[in-house]
Amino acid sequence: MRQIFLDTETTGLYPAQGHRIIEIAAVEMINRRPTNNHYHVYLNPEREIDPAAQEVHGITLEFLQDKPLFEAVAQELVVFVSDAEVIIHNAPFDVGFLNSELGRIGLQPIETVCGKITDTLKMAKDSRPGQRNNLNALCSHFGIDNSKRTLHGALLDAELLAEVYMAMTRGQDSLMMDLGQTQQIPSSQFVANAERVLKVIRADEAELSAHEEYVKSLAKAGAKIW
Repeated sequence: MRQIFLDTETTGLYPAQGHRIIEIAAVEMINRRPTNNHYHVYLNPEREIDPAAQEVHGITLEFLQDKPLFEAVAQELVVFVSDAEVIIHNAPFDVGFLNSELGRIGLQPIETVCGKITDTLKMAKDSRPGQRNNLNALCSHFGIDNSKRTLHGALLDAELLAEVYMAMTRGQDSLMMDLGQTQQIPSSQFVANAERVLKVIRADEAELSAHEEYVKSLAKAGAKIW
């Protein structure tokens, strides 16, 4: 099972208003184990960054001037997430931006490329209704060290998300057994078990007499006997 934990940083909140992606990070896990394989890129958005957004991620337009355009890296991203389960915290936000960028250059939506998209924010809200479920809150809840997260950064956030997801779905670890290590029980063992003679311990006369008296007392009390 191949899973990709993905995060983006953007120039603002709404792709419909012309905002663009400026950072993409994706971390790979196979069979619930990190592979140390990841995709990470900064992008030139060809537009200004909203001050409020810059306060969140700290990325400046000056820093992005020599970075590639989305069109130059799109195919690499598509190949990296192809056929995998893509796991995102607040998936509608990132998927909206990714599809906007893909649509600009005539490529299909991200949902048609990957095998599945999972929203960990929805998972958290379902399991922790009425509580704060942002990434910092979940790290605190599961005891995950996020002390390096002074600003939002796509790569660090994707790595933290992978840890949060593992903690949220810890019970699934037992499902990831190596099938090559499973052992089949020979059919002869079932036959042997079936042929075992069970030892039957019968009640003696005193026990039978005591039981009969108990049943009579129940009948006198008006109790129903099944």
